[in-house]
Amino acid sequence: MKPAIHYRIRKMGAGDIPIVSEIERNSFPSPWSELSFRSELHNPLTECVVADAGGEVIGYLCVSMVLDEAHLLTFGVSPLWRKRGVGRSMMVYILEMLRGSGIRNLFLEVRPSNQPALRLYESLGFRRTGLRRGYYSFPKEDAIVMVKVLYP
Repeated sequence: MKPAIHYRIRKMGAGDIPIVSEIERNSFPSPWSELSFRSELHNPLTECVVADAGGEVIGYLCVSMVLDEAHLLTFGVSPLWRKRGVGRSMMVYILEMLRGSGIRNLFLEVRPSNQPALRLYESLGFRRTGLRRGYYSFPKEDAIVMVKVLYP
């Protein structure tokens, strides 16, 4: 059994981008660049948060909001910290923040091969709503579209 960890979820800052980018590179075959993260930090329609364990960034999540809808842009947890509830905590945090902002639906795309992410999303009440053929290009894969209804 892994020991309990203590972390807090806070707004991402520019100083977090190098480690966030490293986690992204270690998590995805087509990672976002540091420039992409910097761009989203300056976008007033995007909220980015990190999970911080004593000054060490161990996860991140970015979501964009337009009118009453939101879209999960990117989300990752350091490989050393996976399966310890960090991802779930960040998702719960962002879902509560979105509810408080009047967002009705949160959409996302996920690779069918990413079974841990699919299990997490489904356990949080996301439902599958469609398929985007050939959405991912490296490697080539479809995307499952999911939605979490926050307000009916």
